[in-house]
Amino acid sequence: MLCAVAGSMLLALLRPTSGADPAGGSTYAFVPATISADGQRLLAKIGRDRTAIPTLPEPGDHTGWARLQAAATSAREVDLGALETQGVAVSRVEIGDAAYFDLRPRGLADDGSTIVYLHGGAFVYFDARGSLAGMAKLARAFGRRVIVVDYRLAPAAKWPQITGDVVAVMRSLLAAGSQMRRIAIFGDSAGGNLAIATTLKMRDQGLGLPAAVVTWSLAADFRNAADTRVTLRDADPIMAYDRQIKNAMLAYADEQDWSNPYVSPVYGDFAKGFPPSLIQAGTREILLSDSVRLYQAIEAAGGTAKLDVYEGMPHVFQAQIPDAPESRLALAKMKAFFDRNLAQ
Repeated sequence: MLCAVAGSMLLALLRPTSGADPAGGSTYAFVPATISADGQRLLAKIGRDRTAIPTLPEPGDHTGWARLQAAATSAREVDLGALETQGVAVSRVEIGDAAYFDLRPRGLADDGSTIVYLHGGAFVYFDARGSLAGMAKLARAFGRRVIVVDYRLAPAAKWPQITGDVVAVMRSLLAAGSQMRRIAIFGDSAGGNLAIATTLKMRDQGLGLPAAVVTWSLAADFRNAADTRVTLRDADPIMAYDRQIKNAMLAYADEQDWSNPYVSPVYGDFAKGFPPSLIQAGTREILLSDSVRLYQAIEAAGGTAKLDVYEGMPHVFQAQIPDAPESRLALAKMKAFFDRNLAQ
């Protein structure tokens, strides 16, 4: 249903090069019989390729990151005119250094509700335009206006500027008449991090809280100490940390900032208030602990959160295999969650 945030280029960049098990096979190539046929085909496909992955650029290599970002953007070009013919009106709004795309499905019964989407890409690649085809489908399926935030990328911008871009878009929506209680925020991977972090930041700046937050496979802690960062290190077929994810994180935030809740939102003070949250992840990703720990942090502070975990599913599976039973179920739960919380 949604365009993949982990396309073939991303898989090539992030797939680990090691992972042999004691039997001489590969733990990330294991395909469980307990998941759908679509899931089995996906794991078989991304676990078969033994091509050595290139290392992501060093954090301060602006030229290397610019080259990677250009390749990622060109691989995800979307024809805006085609979206119009598919029943979704699209407009772009510039706000200083940030911008957003405003998607409205044909026949929208506008009740003032809005879903704000923050794309993934490890803070360092992809852009809002490349997400539009998938978000247009979501807008039609959910029958709601969708805002796709086009935030700046690291390392040209660091976390204060990037979270600031998201807050600037939210301020613009509020100035145009939107109400926080009619806005839901949704992000995948790095976008999931931004969804939580910027909600904390908006709350602390006195803007109030959105109606709901949804995350897919978010990174909630920049440190590499959580359980599944180690136990699933050689089982995750897509993501690796050393010299890949770590370099992206360092491009986004200096290590001394990693405990800041606007960078690693698992350290946020959720007792001050936080919206109902739906946290989706799969059992085949090193970031699973990030979702578990975020869920625990929100609930321990008296908030409302649902941890929704899917057997055998890898990072952002909802976008990689949108027609799989697991993805359809995840999206149905997401729609019901939005419908319930945006109706109040």
